[in-house]
Amino acid sequence: MAERSKILIIGGTGYTGKFIVEASANAGHPTFVLVRESTLSDPSKSSVIDCFKKAGVNIITGDLHDNERLITAIKQVDVVISAVGLSQLADQVKIVAAIKEAGNIKKFYPSEFGNDVDRSHAVGPAKTLFATKAQVRRAIEAENIPYTYIHSNCFAGYLLPTLAQSGVTAPPRDKVVSLGDGNAKAVFNEEHDIATYTIKTVDDPRTVNKSVYINPPGNIYSFNELVSLWEKKIGKTLEKVYLSEDQVLKNIEGKLDEYYNKISYFFSFFLTLNVYKLFVLYLAESPFPDSLIMSISHTVFVKGDQTNFEIEPSFGVEASELYPDVKYTTVDEYLSRFV
Repeated sequence: MAERSKILIIGGTGYTGKFIVEASANAGHPTFVLVRESTLSDPSKSSVIDCFKKAGVNIITGDLHDNERLITAIKQVDVVISAVGLSQLADQVKIVAAIKEAGNIKKFYPSEFGNDVDRSHAVGPAKTLFATKAQVRRAIEAENIPYTYIHSNCFAGYLLPTLAQSGVTAPPRDKVVSLGDGNAKAVFNEEHDIATYTIKTVDDPRTVNKSVYINPPGNIYSFNELVSLWEKKIGKTLEKVYLSEDQVLKNIEGKLDEYYNKISYFFSFFLTLNVYKLFVLYLAESPFPDSLIMSISHTVFVKGDQTNFEIEPSFGVEASELYPDVKYTTVDEYLSRFV
């Protein structure tokens, strides 16, 4: 068997990154994680770091703003996978520049793990987010760095425990609200499976300079089909409320105004205290604003952007077809956990 590629994961202690680090180590890849010094001293991250060490993961201290350390880390590996969060998406151009300077990387994975941003009808904050990801893609391509773009679509852990309903903590048993007519198809993948498929692509030449879509047939559902499946499991018919696209767009605009007002208030508060750095930290650690969540939901559940195009061999491949040996968790199996 050929030697497995050495993998550096940036953003490995975050939500997506933890699964990728685990999958990489479990698959036998020499696995390295770039970790900020502040993260190493953060008590909330200690259990994650301990798990990495027990799995034989190599911890490298550094961050995107220390170019020397970043290049040193990159030179130790063959493949770089970025799983950085929203606040650092634009900073991935620093990774691109470091990879170009290091000159040894055979493939780079930018932080994608969602919709295909080049095939989107996004509005509002989601449009801005997707544009940032697209800019990183263009930077990679301009430098002729080999890449793989992973499109994991919906994270099951974000949406299935609530049936994509806001303001609840469990799947509803009385009423659901649908964005649009509920007929657009979406894809819901369990996080461990997303990581498994991602690592499977690392040494696969079929995925070089391609988009990999994780669209297993057992996980493709419209919202109406998802609700119907849940109803069968609980033996009850739910009340259904359908929001038109115009109403969804008005709600996005309203949530965006709320978010800007909130940010303006906190900016003034921190500025008065002359602690601007705390404001930046507040932004970085804040949960996704409602306006962003709603605008992403618009692309998924109203526009159907995860499934409204054909995957052409010229630009993409589908993960479950490439790796039929992977036993993925189906939506049906996942929802059974909540009955």
